[in-house]
Amino acid sequence: MAEQVCVDASFVLAELLQAAHEPEAEVFWRRWVDGDISLVAPPLFFAEVTSVLRGKVFHGQIGAAEGERVFSVFLRLQVDSVNPVDLQERAWALAKKYNRPKAYDAQYLAVAEMLGCDLWTADQRLANAVREKWVRLAR
Repeated sequence: MAEQVCVDASFVLAELLQAAHEPEAEVFWRRWVDGDISLVAPPLFFAEVTSVLRGKVFHGQIGAAEGERVFSVFLRLQVDSVNPVDLQERAWALAKKYNRPKAYDAQYLAVAEMLGCDLWTADQRLANAVREKWVRLAR
């Protein structure tokens, strides 16, 4: 069975938008795919990434063609949705445990905790608040 890594929207967006200026935007993803590592996220992930990318195009932060290309790369990423029956309860409990004002990020924490895998994020506030070895901050 492949090892698993949970990725959050902030991490994937940072990687996609950074890679958007490179000829091959999927380069960053290969390090896990080639290593037989399965990428997972809660269902919320897909709506978050799609919404942020669309917002960046709408507000002129990235061009329309670039937005289409990056969105196309995003759609090809192989991230499995993990939606355990008790996801919301786990997220609620973790939001309380780590004193988070909202439970969005706690859904990622819940998936990573449930699967016993690392969570990769680009969210400095989340990493600072949680301070767990399994929450990995991308720099």
